[in-house]
Amino acid sequence: MSDRIWKRDEIDSPCTKVCVIEPKSRLCTGCLRSIDEIGSWSSMTPEVRRVIMDELPGRRGQLTQRRGGRAGRLR
Repeated sequence: MSDRIWKRDEIDSPCTKVCVIEPKSRLCTGCLRSIDEIGSWSSMTPEVRRVIMDELPGRRGQLTQRRGGRAGRLR
């Protein structure tokens, strides 16, 4: 059996297994990808994946600040 598939030069998914879509920005709070990017990640070319990976750090500011959940409401 060949290990060729495991040695491919592909960009790994940025998934952190925290899959929560923030309603306002429509970005995943874990990996910062959009729903469309998450859904089509496996069919994207390495070049497109690289562009998205480069954009991810700048997306953090698009997420709405959490208000503190239950603890914030009780204050």
